[in-house]
Amino acid sequence: MAKAKTAYVCNACGADYVRWLGQCTECKAWNTITEIRLAAAPASRSRQGYAGATQAKVQTLSDVDLEQLPRFSSSFAEFDRVLGGGIVPGSAILIGGSPGAGKSTLLLQTMCRLAEQMKVLYVTGEESLQQVALRAQRLALPTNHLRMLAETSVEVICDLADQEQPKVMVIDSIQVMHLADIQSAPGSVSQVRESAAYLTRYAKQKGVAIVMVGHVTKEGALAGPKVLEHCVDCSILLEGDTDSRFRTLRGHKNRFGPANEIGVFAMTGQGLKEVTNPSAIFLQRGEQHGSGSVVMVVWEGTRPLLVELQALVDMSQLANPRRVAVGMETTRLAMLLAVLHRHGRLMMADQDVFVNVVGGVRVMETGADLALLLAIVSSFKERVLPRDLIVFGEVGLAGEIRPVPNGQARLQEAAKHGFRKAIVPLANCPKEQIKGMEVIGVRTLDEALEACAD
Repeated sequence: MAKAKTAYVCNACGADYVRWLGQCTECKAWNTITEIRLAAAPASRSRQGYAGATQAKVQTLSDVDLEQLPRFSSSFAEFDRVLGGGIVPGSAILIGGSPGAGKSTLLLQTMCRLAEQMKVLYVTGEESLQQVALRAQRLALPTNHLRMLAETSVEVICDLADQEQPKVMVIDSIQVMHLADIQSAPGSVSQVRESAAYLTRYAKQKGVAIVMVGHVTKEGALAGPKVLEHCVDCSILLEGDTDSRFRTLRGHKNRFGPANEIGVFAMTGQGLKEVTNPSAIFLQRGEQHGSGSVVMVVWEGTRPLLVELQALVDMSQLANPRRVAVGMETTRLAMLLAVLHRHGRLMMADQDVFVNVVGGVRVMETGADLALLLAIVSSFKERVLPRDLIVFGEVGLAGEIRPVPNGQARLQEAAKHGFRKAIVPLANCPKEQIKGMEVIGVRTLDEALEACAD
């Protein structure tokens, strides 16, 4: 019998060591390194390969047959958009989200629809089969063809999958799965890492698309080692507050399509419903239109999205005025305020500045810079901006307005929703006039402020 090997792994970051240390040299955490027992490798593995795997061979990249991996739809157009056009056979997909976001509901709806077209297997480790059946009954889903399994052992799951031969398999969730060869408890760094690696390897060898559900930490990041996101093909997050009916499915990594793509769903009594026009739900503005509000066009994945940006500027009673941004980066807000002071000649060192992106959308692109500054100036001077105004553009440190990608598509999306005036970078002005829309191109921040004053 081969001698069992041991390793020392950091529970915080997953770093490996040959011996125990008090502090992890990678993440600098103390007392997080634990000993795990590794399975002994068979002596003939180098010749035979993994069990069930085909013999490897070298071939030219141009000779690879792409027709062997045709995508198939998940039955949700928004889900397909985030995945890059559909599910790829043999891919490993990791979907995370906060408790109550709707991960299990979305996957149960998807699997019940796919079960009518192909063989699928839904593995639940956190709920009993009766609990899943009750949810499916409440959502009025077709359950005649969906195959279910309540199990947490990865080896048993893969053995039963060999018998069922599904085309898609769901693991709910990866944090409760375990391997018999790993001595640590389920949910630990070593168990999550090795279980995910085992399932990913199985997906590649058998051509089964595996969707793994992952928990998130209180900061919103996927729980477990960072290597968990590296070993899968697609990593997506289902975002949304429990008090909001809208959920955003955002792709963070995708080997088969564009990253940072989003899909929007609405949580209803019958489960998650697709929102085909997300801009409409984020533009539900009240009848009273006050200062500090402006609509901007941000680019999410492969489509434009219209969202409302609100700013509130008020006299501060503190020695250090507050800079609060919800849905945007606070550091970028501070930088843009410095640009406004230097090149816009507006002093706000004694003012509290609050910024909010309506609808819970998180904006990361620089195309929202100009809209942010105009909203701040509108609130500071108590001047209401036109209701049919759209703004986008990047602001440089020298006060110049830089162009952003896909400017033509952004303007067309705004015109489709009834906006009649736009302040954009001069380089983003269309060559042909857009019917019913006045487009004002600006080069500097001063020109943008003058355009708002007109």
